[in-house]
Amino acid sequence: MRDEKIIVTGDIISHHARTKLQERGVEIDAIAEIVYDLQHPYAPNLTMVECVESVDAVLVKREIQHAILVGIELDVLAEEGRLSEPLLSLITGDESLFGIDETIALGSVFGFGSIAVTTFGYLDKEKTGIIRKLDRSTDQVNTFLDDLVCSIAANASARLAHRLRDRDEAETKVVIRKPEDEELIG
Repeated sequence: MRDEKIIVTGDIISHHARTKLQERGVEIDAIAEIVYDLQHPYAPNLTMVECVESVDAVLVKREIQHAILVGIELDVLAEEGRLSEPLLSLITGDESLFGIDETIALGSVFGFGSIAVTTFGYLDKEKTGIIRKLDRSTDQVNTFLDDLVCSIAANASARLAHRLRDRDEAETKVVIRKPEDEELIG
């Protein structure tokens, strides 16, 4: 154990979380594509730029960054055979009743509301886009990573849904005058 506590700044954590995603083959644009597919039916004018911005905003959250670092580290350790049994076999085999991978990812979803929670469940079941690629990969262990990407996409999608609604409401806001401000006729 260390005698002195090392302070790890948010910039360092953010950098490492994003780097780990890239090292494992996950690009921001691939997550944004999932967000676009989820939100485009409800927002026909949605752009990929908005989706990328939403994914980037989600990746700023420390809880997400911490989940990414823990989950990817466990995937890598399992891949390298550096975990003890039976944990090693549970992770390398992506045991369906293991559930800790979903638990870590789901814990990162609660900050974005019920839309994010239900979207996470949908993405975990449907495995679209990069999530499917990660889930089916035989080149590397992605037991935690596929669920983490579900979490990031669900959060970004929920965040975007709320922001799009706010924008639409602001554009259609009708000013209701107080009776005393109305013009009097006659």
